[in-house]
Amino acid sequence: MQALSNRKIVLAKRPVGEPDATCFRLETEPVPELEDGQILLRNLWLSVDPYMRGRMSEGPSYAPPIKLGELMIGGTVSEVLESRAPGYERGEIVTGYYGWQDYAIARPADGRLYKVDRTLGPISTAVGVLGMPGHTAYFGLLRVGQPKPGETVVVSAAAGAVGSAVGQIAKIHGCHVV
Repeated sequence: MQALSNRKIVLAKRPVGEPDATCFRLETEPVPELEDGQILLRNLWLSVDPYMRGRMSEGPSYAPPIKLGELMIGGTVSEVLESRAPGYERGEIVTGYYGWQDYAIARPADGRLYKVDRTLGPISTAVGVLGMPGHTAYFGLLRVGQPKPGETVVVSAAAGAVGSAVGQIAKIHGCHVV
């Protein structure tokens, strides 16, 4: 395979208030050769989610902050370009958390890589309703909230990916949704 250059976005400074372009820096680096057990991915879709803002800050949170100069995190849908790992073939579509970059080296043994079933819907849904936002909505509503048919479910952020899915799941389960 020809030598590839990877463009990636790193956190350049911590935002004060709303992040702007000065908080990020574009870097380019060569894509390294694969080692045994690794897969080369080309990221096709990237999820940009509200939790990322919290990860840009140093304050206490449920997840550690991104370090300055480190790759911006984010869910991805990717195509396998090359594989030196059993069970993964060129052309397969996978999802994981490989961040704001063109290419990523994945190691399936790390447990962060999942194959995408193309028959379930467009591959972009793997970072949407069939990905983290959908899982958050489903498990948050049904396992934590445990609404019963006929109950009222109030969704205060129904315009977002998680909130819109919560509203739909609640309706499917016979709830009145506000």
